[in-house]
Amino acid sequence: MSASPAQIRPVATLAYDEVLSDDGTRLRAWTNDPDGLVDGPTVVLCNGLGTSPWTWPAFLDPDCGVRVVSWNHRGTGGSDRPADRDRVGIEEFAEDALSVMDHFGVDRAVLVGWSMGVNTMYELAVLHPERVTGLFAVAGVPGDTFATMLGPLRLPQLAVKAIAVNSSRLLKYGGRALTPIASRLPVGRRTIGVLSHSGFMLPVADPELTARAVAALLAIPVEWYGHLALHTSQHPRVSLSRITVPAAFVAGTFDLLAGARAMASAAERIEGATYTELRGTHFLQMEQPGRVHDLLLEFLRRVG
Repeated sequence: MSASPAQIRPVATLAYDEVLSDDGTRLRAWTNDPDGLVDGPTVVLCNGLGTSPWTWPAFLDPDCGVRVVSWNHRGTGGSDRPADRDRVGIEEFAEDALSVMDHFGVDRAVLVGWSMGVNTMYELAVLHPERVTGLFAVAGVPGDTFATMLGPLRLPQLAVKAIAVNSSRLLKYGGRALTPIASRLPVGRRTIGVLSHSGFMLPVADPELTARAVAALLAIPVEWYGHLALHTSQHPRVSLSRITVPAAFVAGTFDLLAGARAMASAAERIEGATYTELRGTHFLQMEQPGRVHDLLLEFLRRVG
């Protein structure tokens, strides 16, 4: 499915539901198929850290041909924080994904991951291979993500990881002062216009949806987001020799948050995996939603 900006519009209503994870944490799950009318395969979306449905314009097109089930991360978007505040790592996110699959009656499915969600889906594929039929990664790597950041700058991995971890630590311990400011920042077309010409993000297909996505992210307390980031930074590289299902990687040439070279290297180490590099940033599915969705549909056909 190729989609121009004018064709990409959100469905009237996303269906939200409450799901209890294994440790009793209440999650806010969602699907783009509120009436059970989508005629197509189901995919489980492991989204970027703390992000919302609005980051996937193509999935919000009522004619996308794919049923999506997903959830909001612990302590974000209406999901509760766990009783144990430290249960916010990739292993817990993989547990949450299983709980969401069970809730929606999904026995096995292709997993779609973006950013830190790629860590989550590869962790799930290793722990529960019987639940996974394919892995479609967008702008993310199978573990040790922080060491691949700032890829276009060609900095040493140790330096990159130290910068990323310390930045997250700064958010966690200094974020309480920033939260009142961040949560009140006006986000509209002008803001997205500036952001999408910053080099961090390129022009997006749907500025209105992007504004909703940014506003949802800014609503998360900064200190909690830093707490989440610190815990996810501890996730090591997944043993790719244990991956036996079809895999695809879609990378952005100018991605500062998940290095394209690391994604290409991961693809080379999985038998039969494909690698596609697009001229974009970390936000490929917002910049080129039609192209990314076409690649997903092609992958779903290959998986069968």
